[in-house]
Amino acid sequence: MEANSSLQSKVTTPLPREGGGGGASFCIVVAGGKGLRMGADLPKQFLPIGGRPVLMHTLEAFERAIPGIRLILVLPKDQQAFWRDLCRQHHFTLPHTIADGGATRFHSVKNGLRSLSSAQPSALRSAQRDAPHLENPHPSSLIPHPSLVAVHDGVRPFVSEVVIRRTFDAARQHGAVVPVIPVVETVRQLLSPSSRQLHPSLTGGEGGGSITVDRSLYRLVQTPQTFQLPLLFRAYEQPYTEAFTDDASVVEALGHPITLVEGNRENIKITTPFDLTIAEALLSK
Repeated sequence: MEANSSLQSKVTTPLPREGGGGGASFCIVVAGGKGLRMGADLPKQFLPIGGRPVLMHTLEAFERAIPGIRLILVLPKDQQAFWRDLCRQHHFTLPHTIADGGATRFHSVKNGLRSLSSAQPSALRSAQRDAPHLENPHPSSLIPHPSLVAVHDGVRPFVSEVVIRRTFDAARQHGAVVPVIPVVETVRQLLSPSSRQLHPSLTGGEGGGSITVDRSLYRLVQTPQTFQLPLLFRAYEQPYTEAFTDDASVVEALGHPITLVEGNRENIKITTPFDLTIAEALLSK
């Protein structure tokens, strides 16, 4: 179920600095992991690297890239008290707003977007004065245009400052931006029952057959996925479907094109014990 926006826990923060286009910069960090693939008692976003929880490294990466960015952290309600305890233990004082996680990633991001209507009250009041003709203005029309919002996985602490700024710069111009990296491994496509009829000589073996595909036509998708804020608000008004695997797929469903920019290979998603070993190595560089 979606969390009621009135249940959000807010941390008092200064207004974010405006970008070159005159709008504010936001980042919604989604951290809903349970740690099942990690085989750990702690959810993966709380596991320590370099002596501190993964999530703290992630939030700090955005503050370094865009000082004053408004940070929205989306956490399951039953993890929020533990997170506050971690912040006290580690003297983590970076300002951020906490929003309730939802039943799916889609609903978690939607809750994060809802929190923006209370995250910048002075900007909202100013926009309302400028738009008196809107009887019930939508939040996306209340925040200075072109405000930008990134959506980032909480367990990707090694996104580079260059990539973060690159997505924001491109989103200001194109509206919807995703960082990607090339595929370096050979890729094989499993054949569906219908495609097996077209490739009868390739259907042997337990797997039912597969074919090599041209890896140059594919890219591995990372986060942050960054958008003009009104566009993302409109996208998340759509009904949820299982086809929405990331934020770009939600925006794409509106018919808006997605611009690709270069990501960084160190920007791994920490989901397994091996990833945690790689993370420690990256942090010690």
